[in-house]
Amino acid sequence: MEFLYRNINTASSTDIVRTSQGILHSVVVNTTAAGTITISDANGIIAILRASVAEGTYLYDVAFVGFLRVVTTAASNLTVAYKA
Repeated sequence: MEFLYRNINTASSTDIVRTSQGILHSVVVNTTAAGTITISDANGIIAILRASVAEGTYLYDVAFVGFLRVVTTAASNLTVAYKA
């Protein structure tokens, strides 16, 4: 199964990763998170990764609807993998 991805490495940003439905596969925290990371869709919050969450891959494999949004509260480097 092939996944698309989006790297996010800016401070205090809101990124719309996708603007329709799909499947959130994983979030890879490439460097220890400097702030909270919130992942949501049109139905609400899917997950919140706390500030200073450890580097690693966090698997979700959940459907999202409407959009997939990632909000970082401080400079963090993460990669979101998803299926359209």
